[in-house]
Amino acid sequence: MATKQKSSGLGRGLGSILPDIDIETVKPVADTISTVPIGKVTTNPFQPRKEFDEEALEELVQSIRQQGVITPITVRRMPDDTYQLIAGERRFRASQRAGLKEIPAYIRTATDNQMMEMALVENIQRADLNAMEVALAYRSLIEECQLTHEELSERMGKNRSTITNYLRLLNLPAETQLALSNDLISMAHARALGGVEDTARHLEILHAIIDRHLSVHETEQMVKAGKAKPKATVKRRGELPESHVDAQRRLKDHLQSAVEIKRSQRGKGTLTIAFNNDADFERIIKLIES
Repeated sequence: MATKQKSSGLGRGLGSILPDIDIETVKPVADTISTVPIGKVTTNPFQPRKEFDEEALEELVQSIRQQGVITPITVRRMPDDTYQLIAGERRFRASQRAGLKEIPAYIRTATDNQMMEMALVENIQRADLNAMEVALAYRSLIEECQLTHEELSERMGKNRSTITNYLRLLNLPAETQLALSNDLISMAHARALGGVEDTARHLEILHAIIDRHLSVHETEQMVKAGKAKPKATVKRRGELPESHVDAQRRLKDHLQSAVEIKRSQRGKGTLTIAFNNDADFERIIKLIES
């Protein structure tokens, strides 16, 4: 009975996020948790996490030496009688360091695509991922599972704006993404910087945040001050109708690229979509055609 309750809990979590997966096909093969030889377990090629905190990992090693592995890892059986990790790489690495020969595991049946989805979702739900790892995982789910932002927000149980805010991080300059990954700035800082399109000014504010330990409010004020001067000198012949402004915003969010709409007083105009390279162009075309 205890094993069934655990399986039900895991299945319900995956099913609510990935309803297209038949939960009956990914439940443990056996009615009980099995132990598998650590030497036969290989790491997950779809693992979104690229770095592991060494101090936290060593603490887990000590815990496993004293108490064993409390939560089983999740694996799938491969044709050559080995096992491939779906979830639990920290536990697996710590168990290796602790010198364990076997490890408890849920053995599941999953295709490559299902395995990737489960690994991504399992990692996104963890609190210790940095913002860039979450953003990359969201993009992988969108691209590999062909999801819209709305569909991903429904499956993840997150607001659409939350998904979009994470994906916008991928449009930031590489230096800003690196600062965010290394916890030199917060996601709130990054969101404020996202409104600075001029690269030189963007990096100037980034360096000020890091060097002077600016708060988010101070960063927003700095960004606002930089925008104030052009507004006083630029004359605008006519504002876009609210419907066009909203459409421009929605297109930018959906395509994850710069979008510009120009319109004359008579309603005639142009719609411009920016792309970075040929691959980015193909990505945008697929989104438009989908």
